[in-house]
Amino acid sequence: MATMKAFRSVRPAEALAPAIAALPYDVYNRKEAKGVVSKNPLSFLKIDRAETQFPDQTDMYSQAVYDRAAEMLTEMIEEGSFVQEDTACYYIYELTMNGHVQTGLVGCAAIDDYIDGVIMKHENTREDKELDRIRHVDTLSAQTGPIFLAYRANEVIHQILVKVKKEKALYDFTAEDGVVHRVWRINDSGDILGIANAFAGISKMYIADGHHRAASAVKVGLMRREENPGYIGDEEFNYFLSVLFPDDELRIFDYNRVVKDLNGSDSSAFLEEIAKNFEVELIGKDSYAPAQKGEMGLYVEGNWYKLTMNSRLQSEDPVKGLDVSILQDVILGPLLGINDPKTDERISFVGGIRGLKELSDTVDAQGDGVAFSMYPTSMTELLAVADAGMLMPPKSTWFEPKLRSGLFIHKF
Repeated sequence: MATMKAFRSVRPAEALAPAIAALPYDVYNRKEAKGVVSKNPLSFLKIDRAETQFPDQTDMYSQAVYDRAAEMLTEMIEEGSFVQEDTACYYIYELTMNGHVQTGLVGCAAIDDYIDGVIMKHENTREDKELDRIRHVDTLSAQTGPIFLAYRANEVIHQILVKVKKEKALYDFTAEDGVVHRVWRINDSGDILGIANAFAGISKMYIADGHHRAASAVKVGLMRREENPGYIGDEEFNYFLSVLFPDDELRIFDYNRVVKDLNGSDSSAFLEEIAKNFEVELIGKDSYAPAQKGEMGLYVEGNWYKLTMNSRLQSEDPVKGLDVSILQDVILGPLLGINDPKTDERISFVGGIRGLKELSDTVDAQGDGVAFSMYPTSMTELLAVADAGMLMPPKSTWFEPKLRSGLFIHKF
């Protein structure tokens, strides 16, 4: 059964929350991150990406960068930009984007639940991407970026959140991208016990976004156990910062693909090969967004096409039946030579939030290649893959809105 623990969060002073809250560290490149921090010196990105405090030629993975991040966090706490709760609490974190509301519960999940499979994964992680966050979390002795978890909707938890949301919010602001962020504190002992007991009756939780952050947090926790062989299990390093959302409130956006070339083929021959497994319909210059599962859009040489897959491609297998898997197995691999999309530099991935014009613009700028617009993977598909103990192809899901870093910090 799942463990979800209240904690003494380090959080922004109320008036500073809008300035401090930052998009996740990995949505920016180095130049973009430096620009954000230059414009807003309070942005938490300066701690998540402390290389912004150094000359451009500085190795962003040097220990001096991680040390500076820890120093800045300490400085912000000492000057009162951050405060720490006197007692352990949960929080409600509500995000509203284009009228869609999703309500998360902020707490700390147990690393043992991750190890034992109570927290289910649907993607592989790469060691090189983990190492940066391992060093960041270890040096700061804090998790600063929450893991985005999902759980099957629970009425007991729902009713407690509905009740608390009638109170005045702790934070209430609209970010530059138009997303509204509202936070409430849950410090009533009865509510805290009710939430903890409700999660104790939940058999599985699911990583929606943040696989690398989760793996890094767990590895740091295990390192601390080795350093403290007398640990008893309730130390803070046994837990990691999480925001949990009910599955029926989450939306997954499309995650689209761009390939730099046609692998030596020309567009006519390429389309002929595709027609062996798909119905191919010319759309023209207007972007095409798939309307349902089993459809894809294709952009090549200035035109969009609608691809409708042949029924024989469909599969009851949770992974093989995904549209992104069928694209990989039928087109990307055999026709375009993209056999390992995790490492092949000829393929790039574009989150649907950026719009389909970015696909056509990228292909046009390349002067060659092809783009695919995808129908979003569903939460039902994600849960089915995780429940089966299987893994999706890379870049199968894009969640919006993104959780902000810096609103909640778990120190240990």
